[in-house]
Amino acid sequence: MLELSTPVKYVKGVGPRIADVLAGKGIYTVGELLQYFPFRYEDRLNPRGISELRPGEMATVVAEVRNSGLFRTRRMPIFQLTVGQGRTRLRCLFFNATYLQDKFVPGQMIALYGKVEQDERTRELQIIQPQFEILGDPGDTENGAEKKAAESLEIGRIVPIYEAIGRLTPRWFRKTIHTALENLAPDVPDPIPAAVRSHLGLVTPRTALWNVHWPEPGESLEQLQSFRTPAHVRMIFDELFFVELGLELKRRQQKAQTGIAFKLDDRARAAIKRILPFHPTPAQKRVLKEIAADMEKPYPMRRLLQGDVGSGKTIVAFEAAIIAIENGFQVALMAPTEILAQQHFFSAQKILENAGYRIVLLTGSLEADRKRDTRRHIAQGNAQLIIGTHALLQEKVEFGNLGLVIVDEQHRFGVMQRLKLMKKSGEASEGLPEVKDSPAKQSSAILAAEPDVLVMTATPIPRTLALTLYGDLDLSVLDELPPGRTPIVTRCVSDDRSPEVWEFVRKQVTAGHQVYVVYPVIAENEESELKAAIKMYRELSGVIFKDLKVGLLHGRLDADLKDQVMRMFQKGELQILVATTVIEVGVDVPNATVMVIEHAERFGLAQLHQLRGRIGRGAAKSYCILMTGGKVTEEAQRRLDAMVRTNDGFKIAELDLELRGPGEFFGTRQAGLPSFRVANIIRDAQLLEAAKQEAAFVLAGPNSEISSEEISRALVQMRARWQHTYGLVEVG
Repeated sequence: MLELSTPVKYVKGVGPRIADVLAGKGIYTVGELLQYFPFRYEDRLNPRGISELRPGEMATVVAEVRNSGLFRTRRMPIFQLTVGQGRTRLRCLFFNATYLQDKFVPGQMIALYGKVEQDERTRELQIIQPQFEILGDPGDTENGAEKKAAESLEIGRIVPIYEAIGRLTPRWFRKTIHTALENLAPDVPDPIPAAVRSHLGLVTPRTALWNVHWPEPGESLEQLQSFRTPAHVRMIFDELFFVELGLELKRRQQKAQTGIAFKLDDRARAAIKRILPFHPTPAQKRVLKEIAADMEKPYPMRRLLQGDVGSGKTIVAFEAAIIAIENGFQVALMAPTEILAQQHFFSAQKILENAGYRIVLLTGSLEADRKRDTRRHIAQGNAQLIIGTHALLQEKVEFGNLGLVIVDEQHRFGVMQRLKLMKKSGEASEGLPEVKDSPAKQSSAILAAEPDVLVMTATPIPRTLALTLYGDLDLSVLDELPPGRTPIVTRCVSDDRSPEVWEFVRKQVTAGHQVYVVYPVIAENEESELKAAIKMYRELSGVIFKDLKVGLLHGRLDADLKDQVMRMFQKGELQILVATTVIEVGVDVPNATVMVIEHAERFGLAQLHQLRGRIGRGAAKSYCILMTGGKVTEEAQRRLDAMVRTNDGFKIAELDLELRGPGEFFGTRQAGLPSFRVANIIRDAQLLEAAKQEAAFVLAGPNSEISSEEISRALVQMRARWQHTYGLVEVG
């Protein structure tokens, strides 16, 4: 008998060579093979008479082979098979199928499944590329063929459809998985506690595995296609439960750690009021209250602050920083790019330096001497707010007394990078002088404490995704914009209307405003028809707007030149900035009122929204013009329509998640996002919430419903899943 842990090579029909192919898809054991689920199902239940067939329908036909042959066209060889029932005939065509020449013999009984079409020339019915299975040899009785059809894995039932892996076809998976299930040991262990199964009415693992792959007769095809049969619900809950169990364990472990109980006293409150450049919105007040309450607790804060572009996250982060600094601690703010780090540094200088706070910037492009001096100030505790890029993670960077870590645009960092910065608290403490007037006094207890962590993102994340990606973090949302920010008018036009667009740009510049023009690539490529930033800069600056001040900004410029160009644009010395997506985050120019994005169909939805967020930062009305070039796909059109329809980042994020799927939501699969086999966090939002509740129930401890042995089994399974299946950081 096979166990779930049995190596897959021992399944009949697999062997070492095919096992190597399966390993490329992460399938090493029988259990992992059985978790290679169908992505859809076909209803092949009721065979049809040929005379009953209608064009456009999917149909199953059991018929007798009449003749077959191969004929060649200029483009490819085509194999033609003719089958019949009595006097009625049906033609089947297979492209590039020379391997079928010796497959069929007149008189054989065969089952076929496919889409019925009508030949435009002869008006005869045909099926192109049908699924088929030979049911009997010439001379077999009709009853024998019917019996074989009833036993078939391909006909007379709802058939699972698997994604092929190389030469391993859906048919191969049907046969092999059926064999594995038939030989699976009857006692499949169930790691989910009985009380949890009872709460949700879950079927057993063995039943779920059988019915996901081979649905019972009478199962609703609609429920199968929407993954809502009892078998699917069980398998989906399985995946979500162990993710949520791990996240709940992380939350509890974090609350058991020694943190810093910051004091929010009158001095800190007065310091916060002094630095505010405007009256905060109700959302900003609420979020700061949530953050401050966390910082006062004796265990480390782990909070995600998300808000749409322009909602005021940075000022809230600076307020949290003041609480830590007024308590005698250092604050590290890590940004993903030098431009964004510099933007935060300039903002901090403008808002905080006049209040006497000592701020430093640490990025990879700093000169060696300046880097060394900056690191010394950080290690000695002289620098109170340290702003930087990945350079903050280098081993040479040591903090004197790190109390708060702020990570901006978290989706651009891996989970491990966040953890690495958190662990830097107190690394340089031994043998260093105390921070003057520090209430903390750098006691040994404080040095052992974990810093608080505030994670920020301007990419609105739907709640379902936040529950899995940031499930170990508490969530704060800035859901309103500061007063004075007017909605951005967005229009989509084809590039054959570019003269009108450039005329509109000229009018805006004449009115005293500034303009971004964004391109998807830096330089021309012979294989691509995309307009490039460098070429279009020459055309815009030398021909179309030769009387205006036009600048160029892209990722290949050295850091000093990037900084110089950006400063010139911020000061109004440039009227038009031609750029790539290097401006996607962090650039704040209130006078910029127009964003023209060429080849907008080539950008992702979240990226378009981030780019649009660079304008509309002042009181003047702002415009985003999406220009398209060439053919626009249906999916691209949906993205563009969404941009025209709404400025709401959360609605855009929901659609983006729906279009791209959880795995690609952030542009690349990032460390920390679990890889599910059957669960889908958009479709399965209710099951995700249920999994979260049940995980908390299990970790609450043994009671009348759940035993300590069941909890232990669940935790063992959870750790195995996190390490091997989900690819997440180990828990506990």
